[in-house]
Amino acid sequence: MKRRTFLKAVTAAAASVLGAPNVHGQSKKFAGITLRINGFGGVWDDALMKGVAAPLEEKYGLKVQFFAGSQSADFVKLLANKEKPPFDLFQADDIFMLELIKAGLINEINASDVPNVKRILPGFRAHGDYGAPFNVASIHPIYNSKYIKQPLTSYSDIARPDLKSRAVVPSPNLTTSLFLLGLAEENGGSITNMEPAYKILEAAKPNIVAIAQTTVAQLQMLQNEEAYGGVFLAGSAYKLRTMGVPIEIAIPPKGFYALTSYMNLVRGMKYPEAGHAFVEQLLSDQGMLAIPQAIRYGVTTDVKLPKELSRDLILKAPNKVDWSAWGADTSARIERVNKILRS
Repeated sequence: MKRRTFLKAVTAAAASVLGAPNVHGQSKKFAGITLRINGFGGVWDDALMKGVAAPLEEKYGLKVQFFAGSQSADFVKLLANKEKPPFDLFQADDIFMLELIKAGLINEINASDVPNVKRILPGFRAHGDYGAPFNVASIHPIYNSKYIKQPLTSYSDIARPDLKSRAVVPSPNLTTSLFLLGLAEENGGSITNMEPAYKILEAAKPNIVAIAQTTVAQLQMLQNEEAYGGVFLAGSAYKLRTMGVPIEIAIPPKGFYALTSYMNLVRGMKYPEAGHAFVEQLLSDQGMLAIPQAIRYGVTTDVKLPKELSRDLILKAPNKVDWSAWGADTSARIERVNKILRS
């Protein structure tokens, strides 16, 4: 080989070797993959896109698509299409977790696949290794301090005379109806003895101006001052404060109740490794703070909270709930509450 030809070959080979790390560095592990997730819409989905999906796309090329809807409708859709699931990951509150597990629709999530699972605080994995809890929506007595001068302190205060025709409560069809358990336990009842709750509800009937079918409807009533108090989500109460409504949140002496949201890997999904990466990012500091920063719902890990969040979040642990017992009584409870409030 001539010397000039040899030098050209060596130069080309060197350039190839030097260029290789740059090419590999630019490769995206999950490029071409899109994860489909049931969504709740609005600020919630936007927060997850910003704190979880966007960093994953930047790092791995992974794309995420949320489909806003209701948990109940999305659960039915998933159940009807087990062989070809319409979602890769599924967001669910505690009641729906029971149904997902029972129907065999989700896989377990272990620390070997998602190391950040180890950061979850004790008590939040209420369903064993199923689901990664990432958000806490606590339910509290709330009141407008402009009109209600004596603070509400318990769920049972919903029956106070000064709330006549000015209270709003969530529909018994909604998961936020968990406040009924608070009514029972504050008055000597329990999850298996709800009669004390129904007695308080009877007494509160003259106060209840509306039964809100959605969180948005309840928020609008409180914002428009059609109601001065009731039972509401802490995160939504915070939103009212940002709108200039002086809503105060009470933590009852016997404790409060909350719903935990879980992210699940759907059984039969095509890309479990990408799903694990999503959950890992969700449980990271950036992912965990995404929703609290947007709507002030609570956290489930050991994440260090910025000062502005520490002031606004409910940091005390909620009362534990036997979700199997609560779910088993759903139909009878809805019927009883509707009979009391709509008769």
